[in-house]
Amino acid sequence: MYNARMYQMRNRFRGFLPVVVDIETGGFNASTDAVLEIAACVITMDEEGHMAPGDLVSRHVEPFPGANLDPKALEFNGIDPDHPLRLAKSEAEAFRDICKPIRQAMRDTGCKRAILVGHNPAFDLSFVNALIGRTGFKRSPFHPFSSFDTATLGGLVYGQTVLARAVQAAELAWNQNDAHSARYDTERTAELFCRIVNYWHELAGVPESVAQC
Repeated sequence: MYNARMYQMRNRFRGFLPVVVDIETGGFNASTDAVLEIAACVITMDEEGHMAPGDLVSRHVEPFPGANLDPKALEFNGIDPDHPLRLAKSEAEAFRDICKPIRQAMRDTGCKRAILVGHNPAFDLSFVNALIGRTGFKRSPFHPFSSFDTATLGGLVYGQTVLARAVQAAELAWNQNDAHSARYDTERTAELFCRIVNYWHELAGVPESVAQC
């Protein structure tokens, strides 16, 4: 069916490169609460237009000076910010590590910006933007307000908006004991996003503007 065409990421989402991000924090307020973990997975696409999770980078993050750490949030995500084996990096260092493969993927694909993919991504994007503001980070690859939401997509396709339930409805693996770490949630969200996009690709195809002869 697709022998005569090659699909390219730069055309699939209007020049955006989808990057799945999950952030674990010390609370819900991006201005005052600590970023404790961050993970990002670049989404790849083959010549037939099928999506797959690419390389994943994750970092433990040191709370910024004066950051709030809500005990209820720490109980929920199971993070001990003072654990001697965390090997956490500063916000600036961690975000720089996260952005390096994203920028490389943008060069490789010809995409103009990265777009954050997340489960209820307004939360993660607000913490990304707050981190950028605190650190004075230059040239963030992410679009500052646009995002793709797997909660919405999961609700549309599977009738499920909770990550665990949407992943299981998509017949993907889910281990509750590993949940609420940035790395694990990013892995599962990336798989869910790819499953949904690929399902739509097989069901309805993609716009002609995406195909390059």
